Amino acid sequence: MTLNPLWGVFVSALLLTPHLDAQTPCVVAESRASFTVRHVEGEPALNLDPEANVWKDAAPQSMSKDCSRQIDYPNIRTEIRGFWTDTDLYLLFRCPYSVLNTFPADNSKAHVGLWDRDVVEMFLGDDWTNIRHYREFEIAPTGDWIDLAIDLDRQSYDHNWRSGWQTMARIDESNHVWYAAAKIPLAAVSAAPVRDGTKWRANLYRIDGLGADPQRHFLCWQPTCVQNRDPNHVPEHFGTLIFSK
Repeated sequence: MTLNPLWGVFVSALLLTPHLDAQTPCVVAESRASFTVRHVEGEPALNLDPEANVWKDAAPQSMSKDCSRQIDYPNIRTEIRGFWTDTDLYLLFRCPYSVLNTFPADNSKAHVGLWDRDVVEMFLGDDWTNIRHYREFEIAPTGDWIDLAIDLDRQSYDHNWRSGWQTMARIDESNHVWYAAAKIPLAAVSAAPVRDGTKWRANLYRIDGLGADPQRHFLCWQPTCVQNRDPNHVPEHFGTLIFSK
């Protein structure tokens, strides 16, 4: 997502909220979040069934707190599962919700500005030297999507870059849960072969809720702990995705 000018208002509101502890500011500490995904043979078909064997056996993660770790949203605790094959990274998100905030569905092309509604986001990069270069992937409950090539050194958010990924989403209205699945070509993120022990820099996010940014919920897998700026595009505070055989 791109920086919204309302972030200054949002931060000010947080600082004035009585239930927050001003004596314990958010600090990114070691060790940071890590997500070890295991290798699966073949090329499983992407699906949205968390009870499918590939997902049941996949490594789990979750997120329920905001990017400062000062606000917890247990009612929308988001579960993530992942694995990889010789060619692709697979991720599944399970997202409880109370009310949806979406654009009219149009999955025929990338949706610029998708981050202004409900969405899950994946930021992935293999470059541990030029950490401000990475890829961004987003999926909405409607199945709308966008993938971007990020170069913060040039303030470039390339909306025209395409990864060749596959996406799926569905809304379970009766249980108030939506699901998103991604199959991301490894070569879209890294020119180097991915092997047992390969590590990528990563962060996972979810944006939820109605209204302008100060009223919405911003969940971070790895806390970014920044003020007066977009809490997502903070590569110096990303966690680690570890590929394991």
